[in-house]
Amino acid sequence: MTIRYAFLVLEEHPFGRDMLQALLEAGFVPEVVVQEVSAIGDEERQKFLDRMAGCPIAPRVNQLLVGKGVPIYSVANHNGEACFSLLQKYQPELLVLGGTRIIKERILSIPSKGTLNAHPGLLPWLRGSASVGWALYKDMPIGATVHFIDPGIDTGDIVYREELTVVHGDTYESLNGKVSRLAAKLMVQAVKDVAEGKVVRIQQDFSEGETFRVIPEDLLEIGKNNLAQGTYSHFSD
Repeated sequence: MTIRYAFLVLEEHPFGRDMLQALLEAGFVPEVVVQEVSAIGDEERQKFLDRMAGCPIAPRVNQLLVGKGVPIYSVANHNGEACFSLLQKYQPELLVLGGTRIIKERILSIPSKGTLNAHPGLLPWLRGSASVGWALYKDMPIGATVHFIDPGIDTGDIVYREELTVVHGDTYESLNGKVSRLAAKLMVQAVKDVAEGKVVRIQQDFSEGETFRVIPEDLLEIGKNNLAQGTYSHFSD
């Protein structure tokens, strides 16, 4: 059960590190890893580190790959010529995104079996950014979704979607950490299905859901307070 896949990730993104660790533990070793080293990468990495503050995070990418013979490349932009040339050279069957900018069609056209992304929210209801924060503010379930990438934002066919267990005592940070690990688990299942040729694709209903930008701090605080005060409606205990 193997598949030739390339792993794309913003430099040392914690979401991507959790995912790569889970894939490696399941025996899915990438053909190549391409990290984007950029100001966007720095901003996104810090954003997720803040959201997951106090949670365990997988080792750095180069530590995870020690002894595995996987080449690691750095590029300035995953949509740029350097990344395109690398992927043309390795010709992966599948791209797996471990936290990236929006990837353009030129890159998406390379893998024969498509591109998988893990979204830290339940699609189609919460597309875009800061899904955990928006779910708390809007009193919606929290979870993760693995989906194929298409030209839209979080609009591709769903492969796996799972609601997170939320318990009293959870915090915004602990939920973000749990979502990262749940997303990694779902990605392993999706890659396995693609490798075995039995992946099931569920088309999204575009009439459902919204696409969100980063949540304003005042709205995030309302969501955090709902969680802390026990008024959030989706506790499992």
